[in-house]
Amino acid sequence: MVPESLLDRKLVFVTGKGGVGKTTVSAALALLASERGKRTLVCEVDAKGDLSDFYETGPIRFDEREIHPGLWAMSMDTEASLKQYLSLQLRIPLVARIGPLARMFDFVATAAPGVKEIVTVGKLCWEVKERHYDLVVVDASATGHIVGQLAAPQAINQLVQVGQVRQQTGWMLDILGDAATTGLVIVTTPEEMPVNETIELQGRVRSETTVDLAGIVVNRVLPELFGRREEAVFERLCEPDAVAAIDRALDGPVQPLLDGARMAVSLRRTRTEHLERLRAEVDAAIPMLYVPYLFVRSHGLRSTRVVADALSAELGF
Repeated sequence: MVPESLLDRKLVFVTGKGGVGKTTVSAALALLASERGKRTLVCEVDAKGDLSDFYETGPIRFDEREIHPGLWAMSMDTEASLKQYLSLQLRIPLVARIGPLARMFDFVATAAPGVKEIVTVGKLCWEVKERHYDLVVVDASATGHIVGQLAAPQAINQLVQVGQVRQQTGWMLDILGDAATTGLVIVTTPEEMPVNETIELQGRVRSETTVDLAGIVVNRVLPELFGRREEAVFERLCEPDAVAAIDRALDGPVQPLLDGARMAVSLRRTRTEHLERLRAEVDAAIPMLYVPYLFVRSHGLRSTRVVADALSAELGF
């Protein structure tokens, strides 16, 4: 049974292997939350992301802006986040150019892994701490980088035992480690490599971070064209005499259509095997949500809404 608590959390990170639809699901979850009356912020971590395309809006920048009733969007910028941190936490005036300080930050971030990650995660946790939004949805890093991002506060907290840095990472860890507040959603597709990465990531999230795995979204699930009874009828239609009769009735070749249907059924059943393996190797307590394959050439607000409706149905709304 899928709990209705996914959108009741305050901070939801969405990750997945490149190309599985991570941004699609992030955009849809945020849209769904906003249309259910939640003041929602959606943030893309990748500066090269295309989140704006999913809402058919203008460029998204670090400063949040409302792009849909109840829905704000922003794009992460570590330098801008650092400026904001210095202004709010250390009371250093916010200036347009931080010059040497920015170069020092880049040097420290290169020398000490986790610094840039903590500036990113810290901004998102701060929005939750200050209760500016009911929900923050993060189009986060891909599966290969998400663990390092989520574990950064914990790693720095262990390195720095006293002082203001430890105090800052302390409240971040409280937010990240509270399952009622924060959750991670993994997006996958019913294919071998994405399923393998999802299974591996499940274990790493549990062993290397304090963040709760809130759910797995299986994207691009093909529909079942027909069952076993209909398949027997289909096989008879594929016999040479039947094909010839249909060709005469339609005044055109029907074989390409039959071949396409056979391929679709074969592909659906192959993907079902990957789904069965995923379900068998993932903790049964983790909710699994299914989003149908959208036969569209490009994404936009319309397809985002279709995915949001599919997620809404899966969540029982």
